[in-house]
Amino acid sequence: MDTDIQSFVLNIRDNTGIGFDVYSETGEFIIGEDKGAVKSGFEGVFADAERSRTLFKFRYKNKTYIGAIAGINSASKNYAYLICELAEQSFAKSNLSKDEFFKSVLFGEASYYTIKKYSKKYFKNGEVCAILISTKSGKEKDVSDVVKSYTEGGSDFVCEIEDGLLALVKFLDGENTEYRSVSEYAEFLTQSIYEETGETTGIFIGGTVASVADLSSSFLQATYAHRISDAMDYRSGVHSFKEFLIVKMLEDLPKFKLTEYLEMLLEPAAREIFADKEMVNTAEVFLESSLNVSETARKLYLHRNTLNYRLDKIEKATGLNIRKISDAITFRMITIILKLVR
Repeated sequence: MDTDIQSFVLNIRDNTGIGFDVYSETGEFIIGEDKGAVKSGFEGVFADAERSRTLFKFRYKNKTYIGAIAGINSASKNYAYLICELAEQSFAKSNLSKDEFFKSVLFGEASYYTIKKYSKKYFKNGEVCAILISTKSGKEKDVSDVVKSYTEGGSDFVCEIEDGLLALVKFLDGENTEYRSVSEYAEFLTQSIYEETGETTGIFIGGTVASVADLSSSFLQATYAHRISDAMDYRSGVHSFKEFLIVKMLEDLPKFKLTEYLEMLLEPAAREIFADKEMVNTAEVFLESSLNVSETARKLYLHRNTLNYRLDKIEKATGLNIRKISDAITFRMITIILKLVR
Protein backbone atom coordinates (compact mmCIF):
# COMPACT_ATOMS: atom_id res chain seq x y z
CA MET A 1 0.00 0.00 0.00
CA ASP A 2 1.16 3.55 -0.72
CA THR A 3 1.93 4.89 2.76
CA ASP A 4 1.93 8.50 1.51
CA ILE A 5 -1.63 8.34 0.22
CA GLN A 6 -2.72 6.45 3.37
CA SER A 7 -1.32 9.23 5.53
CA PHE A 8 -3.05 11.83 3.38
CA VAL A 9 -6.44 10.09 3.73
CA LEU A 10 -6.07 9.72 7.51
CA ASN A 11 -4.99 13.35 7.84
CA ILE A 12 -8.07 14.55 5.92
CA ARG A 13 -10.36 12.38 8.06
CA ASP A 14 -8.79 13.49 11.35
CA ASN A 15 -8.88 17.19 10.49
CA THR A 16 -12.19 17.48 8.63
CA GLY A 17 -14.18 14.38 9.56
CA ILE A 18 -14.52 13.49 5.86
CA GLY A 19 -13.91 9.85 5.05
CA PHE A 20 -13.33 8.60 1.52
CA ASP A 21 -12.02 5.60 -0.37
CA VAL A 22 -9.06 5.82 -2.77
CA TYR A 23 -8.46 3.97 -6.03
CA SER A 24 -5.75 4.00 -8.66
CA GLU A 25 -6.08 6.12 -11.80
CA THR A 26 -7.50 3.05 -13.58
CA GLY A 27 -10.04 2.26 -10.84
CA GLU A 28 -8.32 -0.44 -8.72
CA PHE A 29 -8.85 -0.31 -4.94
CA ILE A 30 -6.05 1.14 -2.77
CA ILE A 31 -7.47 2.16 0.62
CA GLY A 32 -10.89 2.42 2.25
CA GLU A 33 -13.94 0.27 2.93
CA ASP A 34 -15.42 -0.45 -0.51
CA LYS A 35 -12.90 -2.75 -2.21
CA GLY A 36 -14.73 -3.02 -5.51
CA ALA A 37 -13.32 -1.30 -8.59
CA VAL A 38 -14.79 2.03 -9.73
CA LYS A 39 -15.31 3.78 -13.05
CA SER A 40 -12.27 5.62 -14.36
CA GLY A 41 -13.36 7.18 -17.66
CA PHE A 42 -14.47 10.55 -16.36
CA GLU A 43 -13.05 14.01 -15.68
CA GLY A 44 -13.52 16.17 -12.61
CA VAL A 45 -16.37 15.06 -10.33
CA PHE A 46 -18.77 12.26 -11.30
CA ALA A 47 -22.01 11.22 -9.57
CA ASP A 48 -22.18 7.41 -9.63
CA ALA A 49 -25.93 7.02 -9.13
CA GLU A 50 -25.75 3.24 -9.44
CA ARG A 51 -23.62 2.95 -6.29
CA SER A 52 -24.67 6.25 -4.71
CA ARG A 53 -21.13 7.60 -4.51
CA THR A 54 -19.42 10.75 -5.71
CA LEU A 55 -16.23 10.00 -7.62
CA PHE A 56 -13.47 12.52 -8.24
CA LYS A 57 -9.94 12.56 -9.61
CA PHE A 58 -7.14 14.24 -7.71
CA ARG A 59 -3.35 14.40 -7.82
CA TYR A 60 -1.17 13.84 -4.79
CA LYS A 61 2.65 13.92 -4.99
CA ASN A 62 2.61 13.70 -8.80
CA LYS A 63 0.27 10.69 -8.96
CA THR A 64 -3.35 10.63 -10.10
CA TYR A 65 -5.93 8.90 -7.91
CA ILE A 66 -9.70 8.43 -7.85
CA GLY A 67 -11.52 9.29 -4.63
CA ALA A 68 -15.01 8.09 -3.66
CA ILE A 69 -17.33 9.70 -1.08
CA ALA A 70 -20.65 8.23 0.03
CA GLY A 71 -23.69 10.03 -1.42
CA ILE A 72 -24.36 12.02 -4.56
CA ASN A 73 -25.74 15.22 -3.05
CA SER A 74 -24.32 18.74 -3.14
CA ALA A 75 -22.46 18.19 0.15
CA SER A 76 -20.61 15.18 -1.30
CA LYS A 77 -19.68 17.22 -4.36
CA ASN A 78 -18.35 20.06 -2.19
CA TYR A 79 -16.33 17.62 -0.11
CA ALA A 80 -14.82 16.23 -3.31
CA TYR A 81 -13.70 19.70 -4.40
CA LEU A 82 -12.32 20.39 -0.92
CA ILE A 83 -10.23 17.20 -0.91
CA CYS A 84 -8.89 18.01 -4.37
CA GLU A 85 -7.90 21.47 -3.22
CA LEU A 86 -6.14 20.09 -0.15
CA ALA A 87 -4.30 17.52 -2.27
CA GLU A 88 -3.25 20.21 -4.72
CA GLN A 89 -1.99 22.46 -1.95
CA SER A 90 0.21 19.63 -0.67
CA PHE A 91 2.57 20.05 -3.65
CA ALA A 92 1.50 22.96 -5.84
CA LYS A 93 2.28 26.64 -5.51
CA SER A 94 -0.73 28.86 -4.88
CA ASN A 95 0.12 31.13 -7.80
CA LEU A 96 1.86 29.80 -10.88
CA SER A 97 3.43 31.90 -13.58
CA LYS A 98 2.57 30.98 -17.14
CA ASP A 99 5.95 29.29 -17.51
CA GLU A 100 5.49 27.30 -14.28
CA PHE A 101 1.93 26.37 -15.20
CA PHE A 102 2.70 24.99 -18.65
CA LYS A 103 5.77 23.13 -17.41
CA SER A 104 3.67 21.45 -14.71
CA VAL A 105 1.08 20.51 -17.35
CA LEU A 106 3.68 19.15 -19.79
CA PHE A 107 5.31 17.02 -17.10
CA GLY A 108 1.96 15.71 -15.86
CA GLU A 109 2.24 17.44 -12.49
CA ALA A 110 -0.80 19.75 -12.77
CA SER A 111 -4.06 18.50 -11.32
CA TYR A 112 -7.39 18.81 -13.09
CA TYR A 113 -8.27 21.61 -10.69
CA THR A 114 -5.04 23.52 -11.30
CA ILE A 115 -5.75 23.38 -15.02
CA LYS A 116 -9.32 24.53 -14.48
CA LYS A 117 -8.12 27.33 -12.18
CA TYR A 118 -5.80 28.80 -14.82
CA SER A 119 -7.91 28.05 -17.90
CA LYS A 120 -9.21 31.57 -18.41
CA LYS A 121 -5.92 33.21 -17.49
CA TYR A 122 -3.46 31.25 -19.62
CA PHE A 123 -5.17 29.37 -22.43
CA LYS A 124 -8.28 28.75 -24.49
CA ASN A 125 -10.14 25.45 -24.63
CA GLY A 126 -9.67 23.25 -27.66
CA GLU A 127 -7.31 20.85 -29.36
CA VAL A 128 -3.63 21.26 -28.57
CA CYS A 129 -0.30 19.49 -29.08
CA ALA A 130 3.22 19.64 -27.70
CA ILE A 131 6.19 20.35 -29.98
CA LEU A 132 9.84 20.01 -28.94
CA ILE A 133 12.48 22.14 -30.63
CA SER A 134 16.09 21.01 -30.31
CA THR A 135 19.06 23.32 -30.81
CA LYS A 136 22.71 22.52 -30.15
CA SER A 137 24.55 25.82 -30.42
CA GLY A 138 23.39 27.70 -27.31
CA LYS A 139 21.03 29.92 -29.28
CA GLU A 140 17.91 28.94 -27.32
CA LYS A 141 16.96 32.57 -26.69
CA ASP A 142 17.27 33.51 -30.39
CA VAL A 143 15.35 30.42 -31.49
CA SER A 144 12.66 31.07 -28.86
CA ASP A 145 12.25 34.66 -30.09
CA VAL A 146 11.74 33.45 -33.66
CA VAL A 147 9.17 30.84 -32.61
CA LYS A 148 7.30 33.40 -30.50
CA SER A 149 7.11 35.74 -33.48
CA TYR A 150 5.33 33.02 -35.49
CA THR A 151 2.91 31.71 -32.88
CA GLU A 152 -0.74 31.90 -33.84
CA GLY A 153 -3.34 33.27 -31.46
CA GLY A 154 -2.80 34.42 -27.90
CA SER A 155 -2.51 31.02 -26.21
CA ASP A 156 0.48 29.41 -27.97
CA PHE A 157 3.37 29.33 -25.52
CA VAL A 158 7.12 28.63 -25.67
CA CYS A 159 9.25 27.62 -22.68
CA GLU A 160 12.73 26.19 -22.12
CA ILE A 161 12.70 22.61 -20.86
CA GLU A 162 16.45 22.17 -20.50
CA ASP A 163 19.61 23.37 -22.22
CA GLY A 164 19.13 23.07 -25.96
CA LEU A 165 15.48 22.02 -25.75
CA LEU A 166 12.38 24.21 -26.05
CA ALA A 167 8.74 23.21 -25.80
CA LEU A 168 6.01 24.87 -27.86
CA VAL A 169 2.44 24.43 -26.67
CA LYS A 170 0.50 24.72 -29.92
CA PHE A 171 -3.25 25.34 -29.87
CA LEU A 172 -5.00 24.17 -33.01
CA ASP A 173 -7.74 26.42 -34.32
CA GLY A 174 -8.47 25.28 -37.87
CA GLU A 175 -10.32 28.47 -38.73
CA ASN A 176 -7.45 30.78 -37.78
CA THR A 177 -4.43 29.15 -39.37
CA GLU A 178 -2.90 29.34 -42.80
CA TYR A 179 -1.26 25.92 -42.47
CA ARG A 180 -2.78 22.63 -43.56
CA SER A 181 -1.24 20.70 -40.70
CA VAL A 182 1.04 20.96 -37.67
CA SER A 183 3.80 19.37 -39.77
CA GLU A 184 3.54 22.09 -42.40
CA TYR A 185 3.69 24.73 -39.66
CA ALA A 186 6.76 23.00 -38.20
CA GLU A 187 8.46 22.92 -41.61
CA PHE A 188 7.85 26.66 -41.88
CA LEU A 189 9.33 27.19 -38.39
CA THR A 190 12.43 25.17 -39.27
CA GLN A 191 13.09 27.29 -42.35
CA SER A 192 12.36 30.56 -40.53
CA ILE A 193 14.67 29.69 -37.64
CA TYR A 194 17.48 28.86 -40.07
CA GLU A 195 17.00 32.06 -42.09
CA GLU A 196 16.90 34.33 -39.02
CA THR A 197 19.47 32.67 -36.74
CA GLY A 198 21.53 30.34 -38.96
CA GLU A 199 20.55 27.52 -36.59
CA THR A 200 19.63 24.06 -37.87
CA THR A 201 17.01 22.65 -35.52
CA GLY A 202 15.16 19.42 -34.93
CA ILE A 203 11.41 19.72 -34.38
CA PHE A 204 9.48 16.82 -32.81
CA ILE A 205 5.68 16.75 -32.80
CA GLY A 206 3.47 14.95 -30.30
CA GLY A 207 -0.06 13.83 -31.09
CA THR A 208 -3.04 16.17 -31.02
CA VAL A 209 -5.13 15.90 -27.84
CA ALA A 210 -8.57 17.22 -27.01
CA SER A 211 -7.58 19.59 -24.22
CA VAL A 212 -4.77 20.91 -22.02
CA ALA A 213 -5.71 18.27 -19.43
CA ASP A 214 -4.27 15.64 -21.81
CA LEU A 215 -1.26 17.68 -22.95
CA SER A 216 1.26 15.62 -20.97
CA SER A 217 0.56 12.59 -23.20
CA SER A 218 1.37 14.66 -26.30
CA PHE A 219 4.56 15.88 -24.60
CA LEU A 220 5.60 12.29 -23.85
CA GLN A 221 5.12 11.44 -27.53
CA ALA A 222 7.19 14.43 -28.65
CA THR A 223 9.89 13.41 -26.15
CA TYR A 224 9.86 9.87 -27.54
CA ALA A 225 10.21 11.19 -31.11
CA HIS A 226 13.18 13.29 -29.97
CA ARG A 227 14.87 10.31 -28.29
CA ILE A 228 14.36 7.99 -31.25
CA SER A 229 15.51 10.66 -33.69
CA ASP A 230 18.78 10.90 -31.79
CA ALA A 231 19.13 7.13 -31.76
CA MET A 232 18.47 6.95 -35.49
CA ASP A 233 20.70 9.96 -36.26
CA TYR A 234 17.75 12.06 -37.49
CA ARG A 235 18.70 15.06 -35.36
CA SER A 236 17.46 17.79 -37.68
CA GLY A 237 14.30 18.37 -39.66
CA VAL A 238 10.69 17.77 -38.65
CA HIS A 239 9.66 14.45 -37.10
CA SER A 240 6.42 13.33 -35.45
CA PHE A 241 5.59 10.57 -32.99
CA LYS A 242 3.47 8.86 -35.65
CA GLU A 243 6.51 8.65 -37.90
CA PHE A 244 8.24 6.50 -35.28
CA LEU A 245 5.30 4.31 -34.35
CA ILE A 246 6.87 1.40 -36.24
CA VAL A 247 10.04 1.94 -34.18
CA LYS A 248 7.95 1.81 -30.99
CA MET A 249 6.38 -1.46 -32.11
CA LEU A 250 9.76 -3.02 -32.91
CA GLU A 251 11.33 -1.65 -29.73
CA ASP A 252 8.69 -3.48 -27.69
CA LEU A 253 9.78 -6.84 -29.13
CA PRO A 254 12.45 -8.89 -27.29
CA LYS A 255 15.93 -8.57 -28.76
CA PHE A 256 16.17 -12.27 -29.63
CA LYS A 257 13.09 -11.92 -31.85
CA LEU A 258 14.59 -8.94 -33.66
CA THR A 259 17.76 -10.95 -34.21
CA GLU A 260 15.70 -13.75 -35.74
CA TYR A 261 14.14 -11.30 -38.19
CA LEU A 262 17.59 -10.05 -39.20
CA GLU A 263 18.74 -13.61 -39.89
CA MET A 264 15.80 -14.04 -42.24
CA LEU A 265 16.25 -10.69 -43.99
CA LEU A 266 20.02 -10.31 -44.32
CA GLU A 267 22.25 -12.39 -46.54
CA PRO A 268 26.05 -11.81 -46.49
CA ALA A 269 26.01 -9.36 -49.42
CA ALA A 270 23.16 -7.43 -47.81
CA ARG A 271 25.12 -7.11 -44.56
CA GLU A 272 27.92 -5.41 -46.48
CA ILE A 273 25.48 -2.83 -47.82
CA PHE A 274 24.06 -2.06 -44.37
CA ALA A 275 27.60 -1.73 -43.01
CA ASP A 276 28.40 0.86 -45.70
CA LYS A 277 27.48 4.27 -44.21
CA GLU A 278 27.53 5.98 -47.61
CA MET A 279 25.09 3.48 -49.13
CA VAL A 280 22.77 3.55 -46.11
CA ASN A 281 22.80 7.35 -46.08
CA THR A 282 21.97 7.41 -49.79
CA ALA A 283 19.02 5.11 -49.20
CA GLU A 284 17.82 7.09 -46.17
CA VAL A 285 17.90 10.40 -48.03
CA PHE A 286 16.04 8.72 -50.91
CA LEU A 287 13.33 7.54 -48.50
CA GLU A 288 13.14 10.94 -46.81
CA SER A 289 12.73 12.52 -50.26
CA SER A 290 9.59 10.46 -50.96
CA LEU A 291 11.50 8.16 -53.38
CA ASN A 292 12.17 11.12 -55.66
CA VAL A 293 15.41 10.61 -57.63
CA SER A 294 15.84 14.25 -58.65
CA GLU A 295 15.32 15.57 -55.12
CA THR A 296 17.67 12.99 -53.64
CA ALA A 297 20.39 13.74 -56.18
CA ARG A 298 20.07 17.44 -55.39
CA LYS A 299 20.36 16.89 -51.63
CA LEU A 300 23.36 14.58 -51.98
CA TYR A 301 25.03 16.64 -54.72
CA LEU A 302 25.07 13.55 -56.94
CA HIS A 303 24.52 13.03 -60.65
CA ARG A 304 21.30 11.12 -61.32
CA ASN A 305 23.29 8.32 -62.94
CA THR A 306 25.47 7.96 -59.83
CA LEU A 307 22.39 7.82 -57.63
CA ASN A 308 20.71 5.22 -59.84
CA TYR A 309 23.92 3.17 -59.78
CA ARG A 310 23.82 3.12 -55.99
CA LEU A 311 20.13 2.19 -55.92
CA ASP A 312 20.82 -0.65 -58.36
CA LYS A 313 23.72 -1.83 -56.18
CA ILE A 314 21.45 -1.87 -53.14
CA GLU A 315 18.84 -3.89 -55.01
CA LYS A 316 21.41 -6.42 -56.25
CA ALA A 317 22.84 -6.99 -52.77
CA THR A 318 19.64 -6.94 -50.71
CA GLY A 319 16.96 -7.99 -53.19
CA LEU A 320 15.09 -4.79 -52.29
CA ASN A 321 14.18 -2.30 -54.99
CA ILE A 322 13.65 0.71 -52.75
CA ARG A 323 12.12 2.62 -55.64
CA LYS A 324 8.99 0.63 -54.67
CA ILE A 325 7.20 1.65 -51.49
CA SER A 326 6.88 -1.93 -50.14
CA ASP A 327 10.61 -2.62 -50.48
CA ALA A 328 11.41 0.85 -49.13
CA ILE A 329 9.43 0.03 -45.97
CA THR A 330 11.29 -3.26 -45.55
CA PHE A 331 14.63 -1.48 -45.99
CA ARG A 332 13.68 1.07 -43.34
CA MET A 333 12.62 -1.70 -40.94
CA ILE A 334 15.99 -3.42 -41.36
CA THR A 335 17.91 -0.21 -40.57
CA ILE A 336 15.76 0.27 -37.48
CA ILE A 337 16.24 -3.30 -36.24
CA LEU A 338 20.00 -3.08 -36.77
CA LYS A 339 20.14 -0.02 -34.50
CA LEU A 340 17.87 -1.59 -31.88
CA VAL A 341 19.94 -4.77 -31.53
CA ARG A 342 23.28 -2.98 -31.13
